[in-house]
Amino acid sequence: MAVLSMAPGEALGEGWTDLGEGGAGSEDARRLGWESNADGMRMARSHLRKLGSYLRPHWRQTGLGVGALLLVNLVGVWIPLLIRDGIDELRVSFGFQQIAAYSGFVLLLASLMWGLRMGSRILLFGVGRQVEFDLKQNIFEHLLTMEPTYFAQNTPGDLISRATSDVDNVRRLLGFAVLSIVNTLFAYAFTVPVMLSLNVRLTVVALMVYPVMLVLVQVFSDRLRNEQLRVQEATSRLSDLLQEDMSGISLIKIYAQEANERQAFADLNQDLLEANLALARTRNTLFPLLGGLASISLLVILATGAGAIANGILTIGDFIAMVLYVERLVFPTALLGFTITAYQRGEVSIDRVEAILSSQPKIANASPHISLDLEQVRGQLEARALSYRYPGASAPALDGVTFTIQPGETVALVGPIGSGKSTLANALPRLVDIAPGQIFLDGCDITQLALADLRRAIAYVPQESFLFSSTIQDNIRYGDPLAELMEVQYAAKQAQIDPEIQNFPRQYTTLVGERGITLSGGQRQRTALARALMVDATVLVLDDALSSVDNQTATHILQNLRAGTQRQTVIFISHQMGAAALADRILVMDQGRIMQVGRHDELVTQPGLYQRLWEQHQLAEVLT
Repeated sequence: MAVLSMAPGEALGEGWTDLGEGGAGSEDARRLGWESNADGMRMARSHLRKLGSYLRPHWRQTGLGVGALLLVNLVGVWIPLLIRDGIDELRVSFGFQQIAAYSGFVLLLASLMWGLRMGSRILLFGVGRQVEFDLKQNIFEHLLTMEPTYFAQNTPGDLISRATSDVDNVRRLLGFAVLSIVNTLFAYAFTVPVMLSLNVRLTVVALMVYPVMLVLVQVFSDRLRNEQLRVQEATSRLSDLLQEDMSGISLIKIYAQEANERQAFADLNQDLLEANLALARTRNTLFPLLGGLASISLLVILATGAGAIANGILTIGDFIAMVLYVERLVFPTALLGFTITAYQRGEVSIDRVEAILSSQPKIANASPHISLDLEQVRGQLEARALSYRYPGASAPALDGVTFTIQPGETVALVGPIGSGKSTLANALPRLVDIAPGQIFLDGCDITQLALADLRRAIAYVPQESFLFSSTIQDNIRYGDPLAELMEVQYAAKQAQIDPEIQNFPRQYTTLVGERGITLSGGQRQRTALARALMVDATVLVLDDALSSVDNQTATHILQNLRAGTQRQTVIFISHQMGAAALADRILVMDQGRIMQVGRHDELVTQPGLYQRLWEQHQLAEVLT
């Protein structure tokens, strides 16, 4: 496809000059042509298989729709024959009763044809809507299985565009295009044999322009597909920019970047405009050509048929029937351009939709996997030479990390930025794809545990405290939507956010806005912590989740977590050294390795990284 869109010299290189002599260039050209045709055939077969898989769950409705089209075309072929018989009979004996009988019968058949055609459209367009529903549901459910890194590599705007605009194109393909193609096939299959039975010469003359129409469709086919692909990609880029700017509108205003964002949007909008105009120019060239050629066949039969009637070769009734049959083929043939456009648009969209559905999650349940009895989980965590390297990274994020955390123990994880703390936190609930045999929960390899059970056993509060556009109550009880208000309040008290919620005008029914924009950073973090506490998991992982909270409040939160009869295993990642000092043990990380392990009073007296971090903390306390 890419080769065909280039200039001849660019596509074939120096070999282009040898084409006339039948040299190596000629061989290359033939090989490229064969490969392109073979690829095109493979793609066409692949698309047809996909269309078949989309239609398979709705085969009954599809079959009824196709059956209705079959009857429509049978009746459509019958009506001109009936009109022919009436005209020829009226030439012999003219009577009002005969006209009334023929007219009534034709009207009855036309009404039946109208009803069947309406039914076929309802059925086949309905199948398109059902497929649209299925695809959107499948895409959403599939995206829920993908790991976080997938969404870092695929922008939200592009995914949203594929799940909406591209699925809509597939719906049009399976509604309008299927109906049009099936109707055209039936129209030709039933009409042409009847035309041949009336007069072979006149039929051949009338249909001579149709091969030219097929050539036109073939010539424009690749061009339409490439232009449609450009439209879809431009739409995705525009959607992505719009989604990002709406999410980061505060940042845009803080840095006064409205003019730059306006220009960026205008550039992408211009690209989309140009892509749509190019597609429209191609369509507006193809469609009139097809319609004009289809109308030529009608003019040809009018000119040729008059001589046949004069010579007695054709009766007036046969001639009228032939005119009606040619007119019957004009509309579906002229509609072929629209159908081809819908098909090309649908092909592009099928590829873009299947690119999502065919991507396999890198983090999935093992086969077979182990189910956890959550009430029996003790919360012992063990890492054995844990190593992990991000794709494309030059150095490992984790390098031979080994530790054991006992049930109910509170462990602080400290170290400079980039030391691997967040990667370790992501590895515990398997948000990154770690190799088997490196992390164990109560002696079980976490890669062998059911993902849902593992993530219910380990509550994780990430650095970014994401809140949904809902009430505070609904955000806190997200992990347990049926929880009562008293349970929500208890979790909020543990997270030290309840007094502030009580001061809000609507208290726990207060709407937090998009991503919790109406709350401060510290309030968002403590609300997210309360949400994690609501699920009552055995292991709680806080990845710098209190960075926007003052040291005193963070200390109170840690004390609350350590209180109670059923203590959780807590891994507390923080740059707040005062709060970290309260932990049972401290793991000091640097460059993906654990450098020191011990209690605060032990580590602070040992020369090393922890001592330096503590001294920096004390200096900051003095300065503030």
